[in-house]
Amino acid sequence: MDYERQVKAIAKYFEDNEKEIKDFKMGLEIEHFIIDKDSFRTISYYEEKGTVDTLEQMLQYGWEGIYEGDNILGLKKNGTTITLEPGSQFELSIRPEKHIFDLERDYFNFLNEVLPILDRKNQALITTGYQPESSISDIKIIPKKRYSYMYEYFKDKGTHAHNMMKGTASLQLSVDYNSEKDFVKKFRVASAISPVIYQMFDNAYYFEGGVWDKSSLRSYIWENCDKDRCGIVDVALDKSFGYEKYAEYILNRPPIFIDNGKEVYFTKDKLTKDIFDPDKYSTQELEHILTMFFPDVRAKKYIEIRMMDGVPYPLNFSAVALWKGIIYDEENLNKIYEYVDDISIDDVNKAKKDIVEKGLYGKLRDETVYEIGKRLIELSKSGLRENELKYILPLEEMFNEKMTPRGKTEKRAYLGKKKALDWCILNNLIEVKDNGHEEIN
Repeated sequence: MDYERQVKAIAKYFEDNEKEIKDFKMGLEIEHFIIDKDSFRTISYYEEKGTVDTLEQMLQYGWEGIYEGDNILGLKKNGTTITLEPGSQFELSIRPEKHIFDLERDYFNFLNEVLPILDRKNQALITTGYQPESSISDIKIIPKKRYSYMYEYFKDKGTHAHNMMKGTASLQLSVDYNSEKDFVKKFRVASAISPVIYQMFDNAYYFEGGVWDKSSLRSYIWENCDKDRCGIVDVALDKSFGYEKYAEYILNRPPIFIDNGKEVYFTKDKLTKDIFDPDKYSTQELEHILTMFFPDVRAKKYIEIRMMDGVPYPLNFSAVALWKGIIYDEENLNKIYEYVDDISIDDVNKAKKDIVEKGLYGKLRDETVYEIGKRLIELSKSGLRENELKYILPLEEMFNEKMTPRGKTEKRAYLGKKKALDWCILNNLIEVKDNGHEEIN
């Protein structure tokens, strides 16, 4: 293979997906667990009244099924998709929108459909960073070839790769860029402050049926998953970073398997550069390869920010507001870009270890996460429209109390698991209406 042409082909894909500022949107992915209301155990794909049944019942609302063979594995409607993650996590990917209100509307449309189905089965939809009761040994991988390949590949990788696949749930955002320079700014900013964001949205108190007695479980799991595809992109903080450097990051790592639209085949330890043909590749094949790497921040048709735990409404929309006020306000973006200018990958990796031990008082260089987080919230507020400020207030109020989502659960844990997790269960927080949504009770 011609390595230089491989690099150019992938870099051109990123260039071709630049957007004009007037067309900037944000996409949102929210992973949920479906649990039994009484025992908190995870509802599996295979059991009676399991996630298959939920997907099939949602077809009545105009969703179209997504199948692999005879197995229904997801749904799609109007640009929004529902997919199942390896451990039956229920992921909603909301189509990109310009306004936070529109993302919120689409989320409540989904809740209005799924919650009554789950209520009838004594099941709940919960947003938390890790399975609240079940152990990953109790959870069978869903029947999707992609996940079977990944599960096999990860057997001899990091100590917590299977925890990542079957135990975690996250909130992810996608943002647009208008040039390579803009791409670099947004990618570097999000990568450099990743330890701060991990901790601000830390929402994992329970782990493998017990208690995680430290902080930032998500960061810990991802750092012990697979060094080839997790953490921050190793060249993202270099001065030379750009489309081609990200292309090289992809080319020099193994994609595990290839899906070219015609066949799916296992590639194991072969590197992308040994497989990717710059003359014959399909867009589907390249886009598949890009999804097989899981850094905190990654590039596809957009920049994807991936380090937040699953958090309940309204904190999930606080995350949207926080990033919108930072990343889509040029002045704020430039301020943070200047702040992170001399932050190194060693600084970030050291901070990740520090937050696991010290939480909000872990440090990124010489400042605590708490200090940096407060400044990020204030900056973001200055970049939001007046009608968007309400979305960031729940995060600001929680942070002013020096609290994280995990801390909210821990504070109530002495009352028992039900009381501790009530605030994460969407059935409890949201009153479902046929004609829209209500605020939290």
